[in-house]
Amino acid sequence: MTLSLIHVQPATGTVAALTATGGVAVGGYVHHVWRGLGACATQGLATNPWYPEGIRRALQQGHSADEALAQVVHHDTGASRRQCLAMNARGQAAVHSGHDNLPVVATELRSTVAVTGNMLADAQVAETLLRRFLMQACTNPDNVWSQGAPPRYREDYETCLPEILIEALEAALQDGGDRRGARSAALRIESFSTAPIDLRVDWDESPGEALRALVCRVRAPEFADFLASLPTH
Repeated sequence: MTLSLIHVQPATGTVAALTATGGVAVGGYVHHVWRGLGACATQGLATNPWYPEGIRRALQQGHSADEALAQVVHHDTGASRRQCLAMNARGQAAVHSGHDNLPVVATELRSTVAVTGNMLADAQVAETLLRRFLMQACTNPDNVWSQGAPPRYREDYETCLPEILIEALEAALQDGGDRRGARSAALRIESFSTAPIDLRVDWDESPGEALRALVCRVRAPEFADFLASLPTH
């Protein structure tokens, strides 16, 4: 199982991804983000580490998320074993879920934020992850969820984006998460205004809690001052 969320804010170019799985070191293999350009999560019965390179190149060439994803899937003889979520700079998402992926497979696509997963306890897990994100980040979460309305993001939500992502993840894991149990989790955020945040829990009995503990260390004054001193371009 792997459960992923990707988010693109077209107004600022900020891009974020969150991933959890029952295996080891999910952050090293699944999600990829490129500020001002888009993101992808490559997972499934077996991830394909070459998808991100192809998707990024296609997005740079101006292709839509659908087109970028279709290109890499077309050239993959093992596409039936893959699940991949892609999003472009405008926040338009596309997903591929091959027929060999293990159930429960679920996807929720909305403008600028999307969730997909496989080998989930049930489809509610993906719904919870997306809805919790919307509830914290948006002023119109119900309209986004039920009517597909464009999200209206809170003015300061990017400043607490790591905490928003982790709270949403913990809620999804409480709803069942990976039917085997989650053991690794990771998040990455890239923007034009701050240094990247790339946090990974490679193996833990409670990866959501461990990820939250890492965020607390990142927020501590000494490390926060270090991050603030880094160049952003």
